[in-house]
Amino acid sequence: MADRDYVLGTHDDEIYRLGFQHRVWRPRALDAWTRARIGDGSKVIDFGAGPGFATMDLAEIVGPTGAVYAIERSRRFLDTLEAQAKARGMTQVTAHEVDISTDAIPVTNADAAWVRWVFAFLPDPKAALKKLVDALRPGGALVIHEYIDYQTWRLSPRAPNFERFVDEVVSNWRGSGGEPDIGRDLPAWLMDLGLKLESFKPHVDIVSKDDNVWRWPIGFFDIHIDRLLELNRITPQLAKDMRDEFARVSAQPGTLMVTPLVIEIVARK
Repeated sequence: MADRDYVLGTHDDEIYRLGFQHRVWRPRALDAWTRARIGDGSKVIDFGAGPGFATMDLAEIVGPTGAVYAIERSRRFLDTLEAQAKARGMTQVTAHEVDISTDAIPVTNADAAWVRWVFAFLPDPKAALKKLVDALRPGGALVIHEYIDYQTWRLSPRAPNFERFVDEVVSNWRGSGGEPDIGRDLPAWLMDLGLKLESFKPHVDIVSKDDNVWRWPIGFFDIHIDRLLELNRITPQLAKDMRDEFARVSAQPGTLMVTPLVIEIVARK
């Protein structure tokens, strides 16, 4: 069940999509980790590690005297992660098959933790956040990237069917028990848990189809239309209209995309 109920699955195409996504977001992650003072010898939790693309970067940063604890519930993702670590000789990586909604975190006194697009999918994100905070040592850092306004995802010029797609994604997300705009809740929850909020950053891009960033959300668009069809949230005709409109608008000179707004938080225990 842990693999089957992932929104986009855990198959090879999704692993590739997640790898591309990490390459797009990697510079921002590296910058945030630096400001959180993650460095040589650090013990870091990668919370919801997926196939391990961020895990590998963190392992390089902490070096052989550090440790990266990859927390992930999908065995298939962990197989990919462990294969990467073995191929690169990264003995500082330890994978833990853990459901963060129901299981304890098998790590204590970590120097830092990293979370990207995890809390938005959890049925009780505040409880999971508390588990993660409890796993940090006093003075440990928590770095988070989560959406704060998913519906900034728009095209210019306006594309009504694309906007309908985004609205359907948000509605289905909330109907399944998640909260796409979880970033709005996190600062107050962190303060309730006694953390100091060190920095915030908004991350949003406005790009043309010639920009590599364009491919990041569009990979999701291509896959998730089929998912909405499976759930009977849209009709086959509407799916066709969405795809046709997107193809037409994206082919027009000067078309731009605004990406979903992400909040970056660096907090300290």
